[in-house]
Amino acid sequence: MTDGKTQLNLRLMIKTKQIAADRAHDETKTVLPAEVARGVYIENPPGAEALKLMHLLIGKAGGRMAEDVRHELRLADIKKIDGMRNHSRATLRKLFIELAGAVIVFDDTEAQCEIIGGFLDRAKLDYRHEVSDDLLVAWWFGGAFREMAEKSYHWAIMDRQTVFALSSKYSILLFQHVASLVNLDHVTSKTFTVSEMRAVLGVPDEKLKRWTHLNRDAIQPAIAEINQTSRLTLTATPRKVGRTVASVTIAWEEKPLEAKKETRRELDGSKVGRKARRDGTAESPVRAFPETGGITYSPYWIEVKRAAGCNRDNSLIAADFRRFCDTKGIRLDAHNIEELFSSFCAKVGRS
Repeated sequence: MTDGKTQLNLRLMIKTKQIAADRAHDETKTVLPAEVARGVYIENPPGAEALKLMHLLIGKAGGRMAEDVRHELRLADIKKIDGMRNHSRATLRKLFIELAGAVIVFDDTEAQCEIIGGFLDRAKLDYRHEVSDDLLVAWWFGGAFREMAEKSYHWAIMDRQTVFALSSKYSILLFQHVASLVNLDHVTSKTFTVSEMRAVLGVPDEKLKRWTHLNRDAIQPAIAEINQTSRLTLTATPRKVGRTVASVTIAWEEKPLEAKKETRRELDGSKVGRKARRDGTAESPVRAFPETGGITYSPYWIEVKRAAGCNRDNSLIAADFRRFCDTKGIRLDAHNIEELFSSFCAKVGRS
C-alpha cells in the first residue's frame, strides 16, 4: 500500500509522453506538455487556425512527440474533423509557416539553462495525389520542442472539441493555460501582471496598449467564448494600484452538471450563430453554406441559386463555390455568405 504523498510523487514521476501514449486512442483529448499549454513559453504565437493545427499535430504524434521521427496525416482526415476548416494545400502551407515562426523558450531549471528553438523542424506537403484529395502532410518536430517534451513531467489534458470550437487566438491560449492548472490541488485561480497577461494571450506590444482595450478586446471576449464552449466558468478580477490596473486574477470553477449539458448541446449543435448567441444578439442566426455535398436537399440555398438565375448542377455549384471560398480564405459561415453565394451563382450563370 502507498500513502497519498507517495502516490503524488509517483504521479509526478510520470512523463508527459507516457500520459500521451496511454491516451493514444482517445480522439476527444489532446495531451500537451504544460510548458506548451502555458503560452508564456511561446514567442511569436500563431493565430487561431495554426494553434488548432498545433493541437492536432501533437495529438496525432501522442507518445512519440519527443522522438526525432516523421509524423504523417492525410488532408482527407483533417477535413473530417469538426472545427477544422475545409483546408487545401494553400491554407495548410500558410498555417505551417506560422507554426515554423513560433519560438519555444524552455527553462531547464535542473540544468540551469534556457533552451530556445522552433516548434517545427520542417514539414512536407506531398501533393502527388492531390487531385484525389489524398494530399499527405508530414512533419518533424523541432529539437527544442522534442527536448522539452522528453523532460516534461507536467501536462494538460485538453478537450479537443472545445479547442476546435474556439475562434480566436486569445481564447485558445487562455484556455490551454488554464487547463494546465485546473487539476493542481487547491488551485482555482492565478494572478498575472498586466504584462504577463499580455504574454499569455499573445498580444503584440503594439496592440491593445491600454488596459481598457486589452480587457475589452482580448480578455473578456476570450472568457465569454471559453465559458460558452468548455466545462469551466472563468472570471477576471483586475487589481489596481492607485488608479492603474497592475494585475488581473483569472479564477475558474467546474460547471454544475446541468450547465455542462448545455455546453455539450452547444458544442454538438451548429456553430453558426454561436457568437450571436454568446453576445445575446441571436435574432437572425447566420446560415452556413454546407461544408460537404451538394445543395439538392437544402431548399434555402436552392432558392438563393434560383433567384440568381443559375441553373448549374446542384452538386457542381456547391463544390465550385466551396473551392472559390477556399482560395479566397472565406469561411463558409461568414456573415455575408448568402450574398457571396448569390453573386457567385449570378456570375456563373447558366450552365
